[in-house]
Amino acid sequence: MPPLDWLRSFEAAARLSNFTAAATELGLTQAAVSQHIRFLEERLKTRLFARLARGVALSPEGAAYLPHIQSAFATIGNSTNELFEPRAVQTVSIRVPISFALLVLVPALPDLAKALPRVRLDLVTIHRPTDYDQPGSALDIRFGNGSFPGREADRLTVERLVPVAAPTLARDGDWTSLPLLLVAGAREMWAEWFAAAALAGHSRRSHRFDSFVAAMEAAKAGAGALLGSRPLVDAALRDNTLVRLSDFELSSPSGHFLTRPSSSRLSGAEQDFRRWLLSRIAENSR
Repeated sequence: MPPLDWLRSFEAAARLSNFTAAATELGLTQAAVSQHIRFLEERLKTRLFARLARGVALSPEGAAYLPHIQSAFATIGNSTNELFEPRAVQTVSIRVPISFALLVLVPALPDLAKALPRVRLDLVTIHRPTDYDQPGSALDIRFGNGSFPGREADRLTVERLVPVAAPTLARDGDWTSLPLLLVAGAREMWAEWFAAAALAGHSRRSHRFDSFVAAMEAAKAGAGALLGSRPLVDAALRDNTLVRLSDFELSSPSGHFLTRPSSSRLSGAEQDFRRWLLSRIAENSR
């Protein structure tokens, strides 16, 4: 393999299209960069640059060689950072539905700080499925059936739907006459729940929300009955700000999944976060 100094000079000169600019960036003289390039061309027996009146231009062979050299330097840099700079704070960007963020991830942040003290989350909340179409992070948490084209998925939750309401409403007897709070999208399933539970439903629909967490706050305030998504409502059930209205739960094939691109490798910090999240979800589901 050619010496790394020759390759560094080649990469900088190719990127900047100028030997003098490459020398300034590398802290070398222009003569040293020129010599490195000449030695490299002699070693490869190939002309890598065309010398112009002002600057240089890559030859076809040089243009073909450049991306491989840049990729190799990037691999060395990333590996060095991951293996020998573990104390550096590393940011993990992740896109998350707002309800999962507020009800699951945010309460877990103290545990994350203890388990991974050098990982900092850059958390972007998602309100509509189309938000995922925008360029973003490698890691996403998505709600669905587990099929996400071009992405690998780890299941985090299995959704179970159960009616819940504020304790004051639950004391009033027949809850099936309460106003029914609605959540737009996949959880708008009151009719399916009543049919599966073999109960007579009614059409007294009430307020409609674009996020589950907003509908849950309305239920806590006594605005009506909500078809609660477990495990998202589990904390509210434990602290008695919401109570179950029925023992029957409608199981859904849907749930939350931690997804990542099939075609790219996660960074060390992203892999650590993935392992931590899967472990925490597994512990909480026992």
